[in-house]
Amino acid sequence: MAHDVEVCLGDFTLEHGGVLRDDVVRGRLYGPKGAPIIVVPGGISASRFVADGIDGKDGSGGWWSDVIYPGGPIDLNHVQVLGFDCAPGAGNSETRLTITTNDQAKRLAALLDHLNIERVHSLIGMSYGGMIALAFAQKFPNRVENLCIFGAAHRPWPMGVALRGIQRRTIELATRLGEPLEGLKLARELAMTTYRSAEEFGERFLATPNKDTTAPFPATFDVGDYLESRGRHYKNIMPVNRFLALSESIDLHTVDPAKIHARTTLIAVRSDQLAPPCEMQALCDALSGRAELHVINSIYGHDSFLKATDLLAPILSDFVGGCRRAA
Repeated sequence: MAHDVEVCLGDFTLEHGGVLRDDVVRGRLYGPKGAPIIVVPGGISASRFVADGIDGKDGSGGWWSDVIYPGGPIDLNHVQVLGFDCAPGAGNSETRLTITTNDQAKRLAALLDHLNIERVHSLIGMSYGGMIALAFAQKFPNRVENLCIFGAAHRPWPMGVALRGIQRRTIELATRLGEPLEGLKLARELAMTTYRSAEEFGERFLATPNKDTTAPFPATFDVGDYLESRGRHYKNIMPVNRFLALSESIDLHTVDPAKIHARTTLIAVRSDQLAPPCEMQALCDALSGRAELHVINSIYGHDSFLKATDLLAPILSDFVGGCRRAA
């Protein structure tokens, strides 16, 4: 049984001085009451609906429902899972806001306070959610026992900063031309090339013109059709200002690993263009607490937490089981 929880923060002042007006922090709680709490924040497009099958109430579905279920790697027979919405109010602001992972950590802490949860068993964070988890562990060291981080480090990778900067400037240019949603569509198309790997694209697409003799030039390509479909879908579900705020938030992220003492499991993918294994290793070496790094092979790159769950399952099962034994 799952149910939504929320807490109203009112006007929430951000680290860099902006204000989230009438901010409401929303979460979704799964699993048996009284079981250890595991918080699962995801990427910038993820929602609190982490384990609802295919029919999440906001249309996003249960984005990790093949990992979180009774008897699963994250076993809802034995733990509670709390999903978390990352600052959705930023998309309703008339002006662009600057939000940091420290701001997100404070919002998460407010939700835990509302639930009377003093200390969580674990934080399992992917991509941007991993950055939030690291910021939370630094800011509230006594409130988390264990961390599992996929595809996120203590700082953004420079190539990722470069590509996200191009995405934001694309939106800014399109906005000046009166077409902000077209800018968001193109930004998402570029982002998809960073979430996946060249190897996957090589296996999936032909990179030869589509064989439609009636179509005028310029030529179209199957890989371009795929990216356009992803962009068209995204502009219907992601507010422009929210995307801009969370994209910038990734690039502003920084924590001091020496201030993080929680037991930590890190997962890296060799084909990840945004959080490569070398950067995850640097984080592992700098953490103060006990830490281990798993490096997996997957053609899905940064999106492997969504697409290669068969490879993640034993790592996650060991992590959750080890945490239960250590508790």
